[in-house]
Amino acid sequence: MTNLTIALDAMGGDNAPLSVLEGADLILATYPNVSFLIYGNEDILLPMLNKLSRLKKSSKIIHTDKVIAADEKPSSALRKGKDSSMSLAIEAVKEKRAAAVVSAGNTGALMVTAKLALRTLPDIHRPAIAGLMPTIKNKVVMLDLGANAECTAENLFQFAIMGDAFAKVILDIETPSIGLLNIGSEDVKGNDIVRLASTMLRECQYPLNFIGYIEGNDIAEGTCDVVVCDGFSGNIALKTIEGTAKFCKEVMRSAYNSSIIAKIGYLLSSCAIKKATQKLDHRNYNGAMFLGLNGIVVKSHGSADALGFANAIKIAVELAAHDINERIIKELESSQKLAAE
Repeated sequence: MTNLTIALDAMGGDNAPLSVLEGADLILATYPNVSFLIYGNEDILLPMLNKLSRLKKSSKIIHTDKVIAADEKPSSALRKGKDSSMSLAIEAVKEKRAAAVVSAGNTGALMVTAKLALRTLPDIHRPAIAGLMPTIKNKVVMLDLGANAECTAENLFQFAIMGDAFAKVILDIETPSIGLLNIGSEDVKGNDIVRLASTMLRECQYPLNFIGYIEGNDIAEGTCDVVVCDGFSGNIALKTIEGTAKFCKEVMRSAYNSSIIAKIGYLLSSCAIKKATQKLDHRNYNGAMFLGLNGIVVKSHGSADALGFANAIKIAVELAAHDINERIIKELESSQKLAAE
């Protein structure tokens, strides 16, 4: 892999800046050719960085004492956050000084600031948030996870194109299967927008592996590699899955603590439980990209620890190394050319 520079918003997130710095240090074990531009308060960052010798050799701090708060409205962030750690990190991507930016900060502010600074790719109408989820079979890409509460059929069609390119890079699948989230698998189910999007995907001359409608239970089943939906449905599905995983974890913990016999059972099955919890560990799926922007922007979960943030950086590195935006542009151009012919 060629040398890549990643811009980090060191001050965004519940556990920042320590989780950001430790996450960056972790990723260097796998990607030694990566370097970092770290945006934040130098007085806070430098003492921490001095304890991480590997990261210190591969990074540069760009000082700013301005931070966009987690609860700040996007409009306020635009007005007051020009020199914030988030904005300056995004500017580094815009000015080609960094290949990607990673932030665990305010999602709304990050989307609005990035969209204003970077703009969208040619012919892309709206960016979408794409992330990974665990399934029984493998990981699945899902988009949109909340950027667009309302979508047109054309938006959903473009999400499928972008999700296809994303899955090829991150999941390393040559022809990812694509499903359109709906309330049923029959052709007559769903609203007009979803049905029109289905027609567009079926009639598309570009070789997308569209398998048709999928339902909510198909997400965890791993029925397809890419789940396409509007941001309203996607965000509800995401939060429901996260809540269900937390619920199951708490139920299991309570059950194993209920008696001496249950605790002995836990000890006997600890290896299997550890393997299962690792697959369900949300930190291994952290990192959602704002697909469709003219630059790579990866959003880490606000509560991410070092391991979670390292996985978000990994997503950014892989997407940059494989020129994700060039892939999206070429796939969209090919689909438009074939449609015109």
